[in-house]
Amino acid sequence: MAEGGNTKTGMTENMEGLLCYVFGWLSGIIFFVVEKDNKFVKFHAMQSIIFTLGLMIANIVLGIIPVIGWTVALILNLVCLVVWIILMIKAYKGEKYKLPYIGDMAEKQAG
Repeated sequence: MAEGGNTKTGMTENMEGLLCYVFGWLSGIIFFVVEKDNKFVKFHAMQSIIFTLGLMIANIVLGIIPVIGWTVALILNLVCLVVWIILMIKAYKGEKYKLPYIGDMAEKQAG
């Protein structure tokens, strides 16, 4: 569970963890830079950055492929919407929920 209170902004770390996901990679970068010492927030910030940038790249690639690519992109985006909501809920509950592969990369970057 998140300890709360030990952040640079004065917000609880679970609230910052949730906010890392709200605007995707942009809010992830902001909190990753601001929270130099809080590993919980840095983890969620980095996971948000990797997750949303990966989704953006996948959408670009799939967007080039007519019909099948567009269909796969639509399904991928719906799945990612559900995952995005789950990530925000888990972060708000103070849980360090790791996505497969992405979570390990985020953990390494967060220290």
